[in-house]
Amino acid sequence: MLTAAARLTRAGGDEPPVTISRDPAREAAERELSKPAYHENDPSWFMRALNKFWDWVDELFSAASGAAPGGTLGLIVIILAVLALGLLLWWRLGTPRRSPASSQAPLFDDRPRSAAEHRAAADAHAAQGHWNQAVQERMRALVRSLEERALLDPRPGRTADEAATEAARPFPAHADALHQAARTFDDIAYGGRTATQATYNTLTTLDTELHHTTPSLPSPAGALR
Repeated sequence: MLTAAARLTRAGGDEPPVTISRDPAREAAERELSKPAYHENDPSWFMRALNKFWDWVDELFSAASGAAPGGTLGLIVIILAVLALGLLLWWRLGTPRRSPASSQAPLFDDRPRSAAEHRAAADAHAAQGHWNQAVQERMRALVRSLEERALLDPRPGRTADEAATEAARPFPAHADALHQAARTFDDIAYGGRTATQATYNTLTTLDTELHHTTPSLPSPAGALR
């Protein structure tokens, strides 16, 4: 009985069997597999990239959990602690704002109003619990009142710091309170800080005290000493 190899040899006559070397065979296989029919169900480039990303995240998490005390549970506790600290800082400091230096920020806008009008606006904001706006309006009322009393020269573009420095001359006993009020105004108006009722009450008290305090004016030039 002839073997299968012998039958193939006999069927082909005296010609030797066809053999293909390794490199041409590999090239032929690659050409065959590159046909679109073999890639109809391949994932898209987006899915491949997404899979690589999640593989990277998994490797990173595994490495971090191996290094953290307590393994995976310890890593979760650390992440939660960091998130809690971030939320605490955000609640305490407020949302950061990009702003110019407070010394360059004007105190008044382009709508000139009297001290009484600023005080009325401040009281209206305070009644609604809008402490940021209430503090700003009370500070404007304070400075406008000093202008109306001719203790400050009306000057467009004056900053809160400048107003505090100038107002400290006729009211030296209130210099520290005036500078603190200016810093509070700038922090709230341009620094993203949040005012409270206590902040407003402090500024209201200062405004009232200045209104009822006799200023210390310099002696007229040439007056008898």
